[in-house]
Amino acid sequence: MDSGDLIYFTAVARMGSITKAALFLDTVQSNVTQRIRRLEEELSVSLFHRHGRGVTLTPAGAQLLPYASQIDHMMAEAKRSIASNSVPGGVLRIGSMETTAAVRLPEVLVEYATEFPRVDISFGTGTSQSLILDVLERRLEAALVCAPVDHIDLLAESILCEELVVVTAPWIRHSRDGCRPAWAEFRGDAKIAIFRHGCAYRERLERLLIRRGITSIRRMELGTLDGLLGCVRAGIAISLLPRSVVAPLAKDGKLAVHALTDDEGQAQTLLVRRRDVAVSLALNCFVEKLRACFRSTDDNIGQQDGQAEVTSTP
Repeated sequence: MDSGDLIYFTAVARMGSITKAALFLDTVQSNVTQRIRRLEEELSVSLFHRHGRGVTLTPAGAQLLPYASQIDHMMAEAKRSIASNSVPGGVLRIGSMETTAAVRLPEVLVEYATEFPRVDISFGTGTSQSLILDVLERRLEAALVCAPVDHIDLLAESILCEELVVVTAPWIRHSRDGCRPAWAEFRGDAKIAIFRHGCAYRERLERLLIRRGITSIRRMELGTLDGLLGCVRAGIAISLLPRSVVAPLAKDGKLAVHALTDDEGQAQTLLVRRRDVAVSLALNCFVEKLRACFRSTDDNIGQQDGQAEVTSTP
């Protein structure tokens, strides 16, 4: 089986069209057709259903695609590794949680793009669950997600530890006894502002409320961090977010921040990647930039936190 034929097969499967695959591969349509026919003859099966709108995979084609995609990816990795042996280059596909991207990554991305202009960065955000799936299916080379991660095909490296805090409207401070924040006295139900299903912080907040006897949880799912914070500031809902995200708003009195115990409030941010994929020089340099920038950012956030009003939750 020729690896080149498998590359052509993968392109047709992804594009859903022999014509589009030929354009993508920078070749003529007849060459693509010949390669696919040769592969089908060798395997003695039809790999595609042909129709007026293009092609779709047969069951045999769908069974072959994961193997062909892996070979295609490994060949691309080998070429990139050799080509970028001394200077990072190529495409770096990375992802991150929305909260990490909002505060932690702008400085990293600017410095990285300035220092390594030959690297084309493809960056996306999502929930921890969706990002892990993207890494497993090779759509991303690496992603920043919330611990824990336990998958046989993944390697996970701890990058930083975030302190999670309950965030409320600024007028929700203390309960009547002056010891506990008012949110901890909710009974019956509570409304939370969270990202969509698969967000690790969402799951932790729900467990936190249940442990405090709040049995009915109403949810507001939002797609952006700005939208989530807007609902919290208006007093519509509460949320659970990294202190680094809300420190500036807490300092300005626009939010109230409620600290948690260490076991409830500590969250490790992990960099995950596939175990069977070699680390590119571009990713290695990105990780080093992450570590350096995160250390300096944590120092600045620590100074801001010392000036912000914070309540404690026993």
